Amino acid sequence: MSETEKVPRHIAIIMDGNRRFSKRLMMKPWKGHEWGAKKVEKLLDWCRELDIKELTLYSFSVENFNRPKIEFDYLMNIFRKEFDRFKDDERIHKHKIKINFIGRLYMFPKDIQEKISSLMAMTKDYNDYQINFAMAYGGRAEVMDATIKLAKQVKEGKLDIDQINEETFSKNLYFDHEPDLIIRTGGEKRTSNFLVWQSHYSEWCFLEKMWPEFEKEDLEIAIEEFSKRERRFGK
Repeated sequence: MSETEKVPRHIAIIMDGNRRFSKRLMMKPWKGHEWGAKKVEKLLDWCRELDIKELTLYSFSVENFNRPKIEFDYLMNIFRKEFDRFKDDERIHKHKIKINFIGRLYMFPKDIQEKISSLMAMTKDYNDYQINFAMAYGGRAEVMDATIKLAKQVKEGKLDIDQINEETFSKNLYFDHEPDLIIRTGGEKRTSNFLVWQSHYSEWCFLEKMWPEFEKEDLEIAIEEFSKRERRFGK
């Protein structure tokens, strides 16, 4: 990657294709999630090496709760294992990486909620880099939850209805960080209810590779393509 390329500050990724990757290797479909988790571990290093300050990963959607029980339980155990690993990962502390979670986190088993809270509390004062895990997440759910929060504030007299605008609405979302670039692996060309508010001027890059096949070179190619685009922001 050349020194003249514009590196996006914030990249978001829809990590699609884990199950199809497994089927291709004639494994149980949920086994691909383990490969996908290992790829996330590598991704943290790649982003830091490329000076990407913030990363948001679509890790588990609201709709994913409807997956078969055996797959759901397998995924929950992967989350448990990975969150415990993050707690002891020296990279998190050495490079001051803030770990954040967004979504309807109350939908997860209690022990996973506790691990999530622990990681956020442990890294709350770090600000060199940030990684956001979108879990029990849905873009429409986020907008609905923000709307309900605003309605309650108006009802309780904490907010005047005339004060509701894009700025106040954004502040009531799970978070208001807007990604510069969104990458989707797996060959599908859909946004899949991801960051529907925050992505209004994001650049999108769709890759044919399944998520477990994603490599640093693919990230560099996406950044190179991003750097060549002219971002007008509606102007």
